[in-house]
Amino acid sequence: MIFDISHRTSYRYSAPVSQSHHILHLAPRPHANQTVSRHSVLIDPAPAAKADMTDDFGNPASVITIEQDHHELIIHARSTVEVQPPKAFQPAASGAWENAAAILRANLGAESFDAVQYSCPSRFVRVTRDIHKYARASFTEHRPLIDAALDLTRRIHSDFAYDSTATDIATPLEEVMRMRRGVCQDFAHLQIACLRSFGLSARYVSGYLLTRPPPGREKLVGSDASHAWVSLWVPELGWADFDPTNNLMPSTDHITLAYGRDYQDVSPVSGVLLGGGEHTVTVAVDVNPVLAPGA
Repeated sequence: MIFDISHRTSYRYSAPVSQSHHILHLAPRPHANQTVSRHSVLIDPAPAAKADMTDDFGNPASVITIEQDHHELIIHARSTVEVQPPKAFQPAASGAWENAAAILRANLGAESFDAVQYSCPSRFVRVTRDIHKYARASFTEHRPLIDAALDLTRRIHSDFAYDSTATDIATPLEEVMRMRRGVCQDFAHLQIACLRSFGLSARYVSGYLLTRPPPGREKLVGSDASHAWVSLWVPELGWADFDPTNNLMPSTDHITLAYGRDYQDVSPVSGVLLGGGEHTVTVAVDVNPVLAPGA
């Protein structure tokens, strides 16, 4: 599946910003099932300096500096990406979850060495007794790892309601557990916390999800949004993705931007600024399928 992606972010400030510095995670990340054929970003006002880099987690990123007064900042990223479906497998064929946790504790191989960093607590993912207790129902003794993760994905989808007004980035997981409400970011953080509570490695995936309009209706411009899901390290398979918001394992409708320990590592736009007063943010995302040549 080939997609054209447009991600436009606009910041409007009540007072002039005299200088700002930002880190951008807006370039889709190439991986085994995803090829990036084009990426560009338009920034207004134009930055005085821009440096492209690879961050500590292997994600493409950019650092920009703006040194002129401005009341509005527009960052418009556009990309073309091809996504292939992951290899088919049987969930019951994965080893017991205890085996994966033991391999991570031993930390003997190159793959497990990389995975270990995603088993530790991070700013937005803190394990609590209630979270571990909630996850325990899925992680029964000797259960195949992927089978247990699928059950946890299903339970989060069933037990928690999607509510875009219930939380923000600062809402702790304890509050999400109490309210049983949140958004994709909260559900991803919750599932990661559940998995890490058993010594497993789980990383936060930021990206996009193709949305489909109701039958008979046209898709609205800018109606798509950023999305978040979870990637779990499975010794027999490598990394396997799970989407608790939609109760599925991602395939060709999910486009990956970046991997991190949690949202803080892969925020699409972050930074610091001098001035600005109060501000408002407007985000418009479009994910459009493109027919391959000859299709």
